[in-house]
Amino acid sequence: MADLLERRWQLSIIYAALTGALRFSEFAEAIGGISPRMLSERLRDLEAAGLIERTVLPSSPPAVEYRLTERGRRLAPIVEAMRSYAEDPST
Repeated sequence: MADLLERRWQLSIIYAALTGALRFSEFAEAIGGISPRMLSERLRDLEAAGLIERTVLPSSPPAVEYRLTERGRRLAPIVEAMRSYAEDPST
């Protein structure tokens, strides 16, 4: 798990998912500076690890949503602790 989470952008994607991002464009907007190719790759990595599930919605044109799995949601306390630590001016 540490190998997966240490890759650039992974924690940012998980944080965005925890704060409500569902669609590819919402992730891209929430994570400034990530290329579409990298975002797609990282979402696939998280899906393969069982942290995010990808759902194709039956619409025209087809839409895709990404949601944290139960396993992914269990990372919330860790991600929140890291965010709090980063924002603490005494650190």
